[in-house]
Amino acid sequence: MPRYFPRAALAAALMIATPVAAGAQALSPQQRQEVETVLRDYLKRNPEFLIEVLQAAEEKQQQAQMVRARETIVAERQLLTANPGDPVAGNPKGDVTVVEFFDYNCPYCKQVKPVVAGVLEKDRKVRIVYKEFPILGPASEFAARAALAAHKQDKYLAFHHALMGNKARLSEESVLSTAKAVGLDVERMKRDMQDPGIAARIAETRELAVRIGIRGTPALVIGDELLPNAFEAGAMEAMIDKARKG
Repeated sequence: MPRYFPRAALAAALMIATPVAAGAQALSPQQRQEVETVLRDYLKRNPEFLIEVLQAAEEKQQQAQMVRARETIVAERQLLTANPGDPVAGNPKGDVTVVEFFDYNCPYCKQVKPVVAGVLEKDRKVRIVYKEFPILGPASEFAARAALAAHKQDKYLAFHHALMGNKARLSEESVLSTAKAVGLDVERMKRDMQDPGIAARIAETRELAVRIGIRGTPALVIGDELLPNAFEAGAMEAMIDKARKG
């Protein structure tokens, strides 16, 4: 039997099961049983149909999430790309700004670190803004506060790269030893970590991530688009080109 015949039967069953007209009568017990039998038999014979429905629903949800993310990115452009005090690398006058949300204990963030570095090396017109987004526990929070405190000593990038280069899970002790290794005044850094402004900046970043729909790390915002999860250089470069062309 051609594939569309069982689908037609399924569609008919669904139409019967879902009254669409105002004042439509509810199904009788016998009608409901007949509909359930049609649905059950169809899904047993064609389980791939349910998979297709679920995939289509997931794709629709993802598309809606990306639309909401784009709208929020446009609305929050200033906070994303020009928030005073955010650490910046690359070309400070670059024509495209990449905003990176990351966690120092995120293995995928460390995995894409050379990808980001390679793109910045290749494209000297790109500016990058770092958003401390600690989501993996107290040690991540400690590292984020330490990094923002290091920014007060103009050693953010050295400290950031050293922390990202540590393949082991960070602890408070390893964060402090890394700070010492890159030449930070550790005691001053500890004091600066207590600055309410640092806690406020991290909280602000978390709230911004939630509004955009960022649920994990790494995540990049490039132009009006969100690039979530681990990524290849090609995907990042394509988004930069798109942002550059407007």
